[in-house]
Amino acid sequence: MARQSISFTKPNDEWMKAQVDNQEYSSKSELVNDLIRQARKQQVQIDWIRAKLEKAENSGFTLDSKKQILDQSKSFLNG
Repeated sequence: MARQSISFTKPNDEWMKAQVDNQEYSSKSELVNDLIRQARKQQVQIDWIRAKLEKAENSGFTLDSKKQILDQSKSFLNG
């Protein structure tokens, strides 16, 4: 495992100490690794949403009514 030396602001350091003192985490390193895992997972979700939005934007607009769109969706889902 790679070893790093990082600095934290006083409020962040106090928050991390409180998490360890409350036994939420066994160490600051465990807490930082968990936060990084959460951020990575969140980024995957953001990238997925962004890709879906881009695909939708690039597909163009429709002149179909709400009812037509709903009917098409139901037909697609029902086979």
